[in-house]
Amino acid sequence: MSPILAVVLSAALAAAGWRSRALTGPGALAATLIGTSLLAAAGWAGAAALAAFFLPSSAVSRLEPPVPPIVGDPKGHRRDHWQVVANGGPAALGALLARDQPGLALWVATTSLAAAGADTWATSVGAWSRAAPRHLLTWRQVPSGTNGGITLAGCLGALAGAGLVGAAGGLAGQQPKLVGVAAAIGFSGMLLDSALGASVQGAFRCPVCGEATEWRVHRCGTQTIRLGGLVWLDNDGVNLLATGFAALAGWCAWLWLVPGSP
Repeated sequence: MSPILAVVLSAALAAAGWRSRALTGPGALAATLIGTSLLAAAGWAGAAALAAFFLPSSAVSRLEPPVPPIVGDPKGHRRDHWQVVANGGPAALGALLARDQPGLALWVATTSLAAAGADTWATSVGAWSRAAPRHLLTWRQVPSGTNGGITLAGCLGALAGAGLVGAAGGLAGQQPKLVGVAAAIGFSGMLLDSALGASVQGAFRCPVCGEATEWRVHRCGTQTIRLGGLVWLDNDGVNLLATGFAALAGWCAWLWLVPGSP
């Protein structure tokens, strides 16, 4: 895909995201830059994978149960530039590094976006689960919103999100092997995200509400108490590590599964 066309398509998608309030202004700018890089390297099939991640993920995020009308956590459903980089940065960077091999660029971009899609769908679908989440590492029941908590509904949502991205990229790029590989890597990326959230991500608790949160200031406006994890590692950092892992796994899978790859 020509760079000019990649810019036009990326800008149009970002503008639609901004107008629908799925992206903040800086988030739309970051999405344009990342989308341009990804599309220029991975072509139309990469565009299909990107659309299959962004459009359904934005829609499913809006289906989460409503938050009580009090002062919001630092981030809502609108993705800012840090969230855009965490979700799409590894896909774009990996595609650019593999731009001389379009097939490899597509595999890297699709698997990384599949992990981002899996995480988004797991969170949004899991929010409706009637069963209490279980901690991924201890398997004990934990309150909703606890880092590392997973539900059956959330896992099924993760498979749907990863599978959708994998199907779009694999079918559009005529790479049938990529469909299942991207779904598996995407789901694994979601599990890694949860494991990192449960172990090393900064964890806090509001002393007034008693709720667990990932923020230093709770949505009620109270300074939180640190419970554990790395203070500087937030959800965006964990997402970046998970999508980066998925991009690397996609690269390795391509080398292993695609005949004639170097």
